[in-house]
Amino acid sequence: MKEMSQAGGPPEKEDRRLEEILRSVSLSFGVFFIPVVALIVLVLLIFILSETPVKTLYFFFIGPFRNVYSFGNMLNAAIPLVLGALGVTVAMKTGSFNLGGEGQIYFGAFTAAAAALYLSKYDFFQVGIITGIITVSAGVIASGLLAAISGFCKARWNTNELITSFLVSSAVIPIVNYFVTGPFLDPGTSLLSTKKIPLYLRLPLILKPSNLNGSVFVAILAVLFVSLFLSKTKSGYEFRMAGKNEIFARYGGINTKLNTVISMTMSGGFHGLAGAMLVFGTYHAVIKEFSAGIGWNSLAVALIAGFLPSLIIPASLFFAWIVAGARIAMQNTGITFETSSIVQSVIFFLSTSLVVRNILSRKGKR
Repeated sequence: MKEMSQAGGPPEKEDRRLEEILRSVSLSFGVFFIPVVALIVLVLLIFILSETPVKTLYFFFIGPFRNVYSFGNMLNAAIPLVLGALGVTVAMKTGSFNLGGEGQIYFGAFTAAAAALYLSKYDFFQVGIITGIITVSAGVIASGLLAAISGFCKARWNTNELITSFLVSSAVIPIVNYFVTGPFLDPGTSLLSTKKIPLYLRLPLILKPSNLNGSVFVAILAVLFVSLFLSKTKSGYEFRMAGKNEIFARYGGINTKLNTVISMTMSGGFHGLAGAMLVFGTYHAVIKEFSAGIGWNSLAVALIAGFLPSLIIPASLFFAWIVAGARIAMQNTGITFETSSIVQSVIFFLSTSLVVRNILSRKGKR
């Protein structure tokens, strides 16, 4: 029996398990290795481009941790990145790619703010918890339906969801701009923004005087939810199977088309939640295009994390730290805005480099 097992199936199963372990180890190594390379390149660029490199490095790396205000704002900037990256990850698990995060975050923020302003007129809805849940849900549902359009088109006509999600998102942004600067414009401020939501709907601050607020707990719960959903539920298993091999999943009885629509809807919902948290936690109003760039940065965070929910929080903190450090260094040294943008672009490129990730993956296969 031992000889048969050595010449038969069990060793093959063990080899496959060993191959999977090596592949996962190599990918995990890549997740941590790429940011390290990015930081090395960052240091080299600062020495080349800055007239006072030592001072610039100090503010770049230590600046976000100098005081409670800077540290809290850095953490607060990571919250929408966490939620947006979760949206990208959920879609990617079924093999779909949601490129409409920019418009979905903006649309979700506006819908939640508009619902809050409308319901606040009625005494029955002047209860923070109930109205907060309703208005945030409105933003989540609105953005979810926006992304569902791309999911439905892919399931029904096999259209490229990467293109449709981007086009729909791009079309929504000017529509929201019209409402923000038109019917919902606040005449009492010099900003192009809506009126502020009522005080009883604003999330409490945690680290004053920074902007860090209660939305941090929403982000943590969202990460836990996605992790448990993908690893412990039947639907999560179907998502993962469809993403790995759609044909095999179909033969296994999985409705891949339905899962595509559901995953895209969930993806848009998380982006809408990110927008709602920006309104209820930080800005308390919708300023014209105030969320610009968050969708793309969320995509970068998801790529840095390797589409692993457990790594999205540290990846978001890393990205927020780099952005905050660039801003503080620009304010306190001779480094220009263009230089800090170059540094962020290099980090974005290296962190999302599929070439490096593929090399590490091949090493794992060997």
